[in-house]
Amino acid sequence: MLEITGSVAIPDDEIDMHAIRAQGAGGQNVNKVSSAVHLRFDINASSLPAVYKERLLQLRDRRISSDGVIIIKAQQFRSQDQNRADALNRLKELIKAAGVIPKRRRPTRKSRNSVKRRLEGKSKRSQIKSLRKKVDASGD
Repeated sequence: MLEITGSVAIPDDEIDMHAIRAQGAGGQNVNKVSSAVHLRFDINASSLPAVYKERLLQLRDRRISSDGVIIIKAQQFRSQDQNRADALNRLKELIKAAGVIPKRRRPTRKSRNSVKRRLEGKSKRSQIKSLRKKVDASGD
């Protein structure tokens, strides 16, 4: 049982995990030991609350296929147990992130004084720069 929050948990039979061979360097060991873990979790067929399902399916995440299946490949560690724990942790974090309701942004306005100060600073800087110009000798 993978516990997401105090009230939300996923039964182990809904998570499909297979051991596969890891990619990359590793010598002879990488060619004969299946230490990487391939995790698959079907969002639609899961027992997650509808709110989590909707938010997960709306996410634009490359780990979520068009069929609504989360696919996580864990191969960071050399042992299969560590990779299994890493894959489950990443699934947990993804589902937790989908459950968080983003705070609504309230539009704000600049205060009148802040706008006034900015414009005064700009005109002051403009005046300083204009005083650096060469003086016209003709007087016009």
